[in-house]
Amino acid sequence: MERLRKYGFVIGFLAVPVALYTVFVISPYVQAFQLSLTSWNGVSSVVRYVGLDNFGRLFDDDTFWQALRNHGILLLVLPLLTIVIALFLSFLLNLGGGTRGAGMRGVWGSNFYRVVFFFPQVLAVAVVGVLFQAIYRPDEDGVINGTLARFGLGEPIGWLTEPGLALWSIIAVMVWQAVGFYVVLFSAGMAAIPKDYFEAASIDGAGRVRLFFSITLPLLRDTLQVGWIYLGIAAFDGFALIQVLAGDRGEPDGSTTILPITIYKTAFDYHKVGYASAMGVVLFFLTVTFAVLTLRTTRRERVEL
Repeated sequence: MERLRKYGFVIGFLAVPVALYTVFVISPYVQAFQLSLTSWNGVSSVVRYVGLDNFGRLFDDDTFWQALRNHGILLLVLPLLTIVIALFLSFLLNLGGGTRGAGMRGVWGSNFYRVVFFFPQVLAVAVVGVLFQAIYRPDEDGVINGTLARFGLGEPIGWLTEPGLALWSIIAVMVWQAVGFYVVLFSAGMAAIPKDYFEAASIDGAGRVRLFFSITLPLLRDTLQVGWIYLGIAAFDGFALIQVLAGDRGEPDGSTTILPITIYKTAFDYHKVGYASAMGVVLFFLTVTFAVLTLRTTRRERVEL
């Protein structure tokens, strides 16, 4: 009877959240899977099932493959750059000052720098996009080009209009915005490492580089795993920022085309909701596959501190 009462309380407590999650998260996924098997235009009351034809069409869609190539670049560069920069800054802020008394300390002004690094996180994505539109303007009124012109360093550069630069310019913005969050995440992980490890290694003559690679990095592996997955998921998104900076045409020459924007255009501009849903299903499975593979390939025995 006691067990029944306990489980009844748990079920009653979870019933509403689970119901809301089912309605607003699970249900749209199921509907997307269903729509991906149709040729529905989003307006007509007639829904014609076409089976797997939409998925077959993806193999001949150049825009789809261009979007996948851009996601591949994002997936390789965004997590790597963000994690490397965030790790370096976190180490400086928490352990870069060396030993002081009985413990380790960060560089001078660490608390102030934490606020500065985290500041981009409090800005809305649309605000960040508008801000960098001004920074990347392709004339001398742009912040970067204006600075280059002031020092006589060449003609204005089309940061968002040159095919070879557009995606990399956007990646730089994504890294800038994300680094602050991961500085906080990695700082929390470093704070959980017993300071005795660093003190003992320092007594044995280990320098800061050795402390980082021999103690900090191995003991942050689980935190790095989480950060890598989050950033990988972000690499499969990027809709709002790219929409603001480069528009929904993937300009220039498709160099900034990504699947979320392609899905949006296909559904609402071309009224091919069924085909757009098929792209959404592919994006869903790509994201899940990435997360699962990352968890499996980075799995290890838990380190007891």
